Amino acid sequence: MDENNEELDNIVTLKDEDGNDVKFEFLDLIDYEGEEYVVLLPAEESEDAEPEEVVILQLEKGSDENSEEETYVSVDDEDVLNAVFEIFKEKFKDEFNFVD
Repeated sequence: MDENNEELDNIVTLKDEDGNDVKFEFLDLIDYEGEEYVVLLPAEESEDAEPEEVVILQLEKGSDENSEEETYVSVDDEDVLNAVFEIFKEKFKDEFNFVD
């Protein structure tokens, strides 16, 4: 298997608030209190992003149970963000060097 193709499979392209495509590396999907959250790492550094700062978004499935459509919604609750990030850190403590 070609390693480059495997890497591309982890790339998710989302639209920012200005309608621009932004690429993220998909790191994990975490279940927390009945909801699913994706942990993403910006694939391209932007000038206003902290270095190696992950993005946590809530996964919302389409309202129709047969729908394959998924959307990512920003999370405003700081407690939820911290809890999801703690789960992520625990799962990947041997793979990433986390800075508090």
